[in-house]
Amino acid sequence: MGEDARRDRLVQLLEPIVAAEGLDLEDVSVSPAGKRRMLRVIVDADGGVSLDAVAEVSQSVSAALDESDVMGGAAYVLEVTSPGIDRPLTEPRHWRRARGRLVQAQLKDGTSVEGRVLSADDAGVSLDVGGTPRDIAHADLARGRVQIEFRRLADGDEDDVADGDEG
Repeated sequence: MGEDARRDRLVQLLEPIVAAEGLDLEDVSVSPAGKRRMLRVIVDADGGVSLDAVAEVSQSVSAALDESDVMGGAAYVLEVTSPGIDRPLTEPRHWRRARGRLVQAQLKDGTSVEGRVLSADDAGVSLDVGGTPRDIAHADLARGRVQIEFRRLADGDEDDVADGDEG
C-alpha cells in the first residue's frame, strides 16, 4: 500500500474516533524509526488539549488500530500529540485558536502582514496591525504562523515573581 493511500485510510479510521473525544484530527504521518515505524497522530481542540485528553484519545486510537489492518503486520510506535507552536495556520479553526496571539500572515498575493489576531470566523481573520484593525478573508490567506513572544518583565514584576506570585 502506498503512503498516500495508507494516510487516507488512517484519516478515515481515526477522524471519527478523535471527533468522538471532542478533538480535531490535525494530521497523521507514518515515518521510519529504526526497525519500526512511527505513527504520529496530531490532535487539537479549542482551548488546547490536556494531557488527560491526549491519554484518552491515545487509548481509543490504539484500540481502533489493533482491530484494523491499516498499519499492516510490521511493528510501529504510536505517538498522539498536540500541534506545536510552529504549526502553520491554514484552517479557520487554526486562526480562531490563535486569538490574541501575534502572527505573521502570508497572503496569496505574495505579501505578508504581522499583527495580533483579534477574531476569526469561517469568513476570515481580523488582525490588529499597529493599532489598526485589518480584516483578511480566508480566500486571501496563504498561511500564517504564530510568532514567539518573549515578554519583558515590567517594573515591579520581579518582586512578584520572587515572592512566588506569578499574577
